[in-house]
Amino acid sequence: MREYRKIVLILLALYFAAVLIFVLVTGRGNGKLAGRDEDILKLNTVRGDAQKCWNDLTRLSEKDYGVSFVVLDTTDHLLYASDPENEGEVTISSAIKRGSLYAHVSVDGRLAGFVILQNDAISLWQRIRLRILAGLVVFGLLLTLLAVWFGFYIQKNMVGPFRKMEEFAGYVAEGKLDQPLLMDKNNLFGAFTESFDIMREELRASRQREVELQRRERELVASLSHDLKTPVTGIKVTCELLKARLAAGMEKESHVSDLSEKVDGIYQKAGEIDALVSDLFSSAMADLDELKVSCTEESAGVLAGILRKYDDRGLVTAKQPPEVLIRVDVKRLSQVIGNIVSNSYKYANTKIEVSYRVVDEYLEMNIRDFGPGVPGDEINLITNKFYRGKQWTDSKEDGSGLGLYIAKMLMEKMDGELLAESRDKGLKITLMIPLC
Repeated sequence: MREYRKIVLILLALYFAAVLIFVLVTGRGNGKLAGRDEDILKLNTVRGDAQKCWNDLTRLSEKDYGVSFVVLDTTDHLLYASDPENEGEVTISSAIKRGSLYAHVSVDGRLAGFVILQNDAISLWQRIRLRILAGLVVFGLLLTLLAVWFGFYIQKNMVGPFRKMEEFAGYVAEGKLDQPLLMDKNNLFGAFTESFDIMREELRASRQREVELQRRERELVASLSHDLKTPVTGIKVTCELLKARLAAGMEKESHVSDLSEKVDGIYQKAGEIDALVSDLFSSAMADLDELKVSCTEESAGVLAGILRKYDDRGLVTAKQPPEVLIRVDVKRLSQVIGNIVSNSYKYANTKIEVSYRVVDEYLEMNIRDFGPGVPGDEINLITNKFYRGKQWTDSKEDGSGLGLYIAKMLMEKMDGELLAESRDKGLKITLMIPLC
């Protein structure tokens, strides 16, 4: 539309420049009207007859010369007028100024007077010229109004709909499929507009179907994860029972020791399956926005108990927590610390140092191991869902990439924070636990 306005302004400027040139060119002279030569012939006829009857000019009325004229003497005294109603005040000077045709009348070889035709050539030319100019100006104004109207028409019926379609495409790109594409009554692109709006409706319906399918998939995963925990728990209980019986018969049978190791292996694998199923269940519940957190006031001493619960290899060295009150969901915080310790066992298998300090409104809990650590370009990715470090992707170590993701998510739900920091030796996980 901006280009259209520019073109219209250029054309109007050229038009009015042409009008100005016409004004300048036609104003330089008096102009030449059609019939000028014929008037000169009539003037000569009148002058000849006036010279013949100079002493009795009334005889000039006996003949029709086809032109209005007056006869003056040398002192501008009116001697005769062919049309008395249009006599006016005629002088030779005024006739010259108006461009009227005139001729000298000589009698007996001396100047006796003048014959002046009463057709004001210059005035007539100027009137014609002004009419032409007025017509050109009016035509220019009409042309301007037509251009403005056409511009508004293009803006409303072509540019406007295109801009709406462009805006609509932006909404679709942003995923805002509830914004309809309205169609004006006089829209020239009504069919296109309707097609685009139908496309929006189809996309919205498709997205709703996709969301519903994803919801059902998450519900299925959550249901299966929950159902799998029951047999896994049964396997672990059975293993514990077998170990107790094998321990009781250890002294009587030599092969009991080998069988006990196999039972330990089954128990360990069942524990890993239990951890994976728990993470999968928590992830599915989080996607369904059903993972609830209920925070209560607790003593920081519960952290020591949680660490003892998950330190089944005896690798954790922890300082005594400060005597402060924290606001957490103990069950979810236990899940967070358990995932961190489990990851350290799996990927580092070194000693784990735990320290505490109070920072502003948080209890900072630092958990550090001394394993291979995480490369700097991956440190911000290890808390992403299903992400495993490059060095572990093709390794034999089992993992789902959900442990730290769930830990970070649970900390945020408890108004805390989980931070990961790679050291020269090992990985440091910091838990910012809110104080009461």
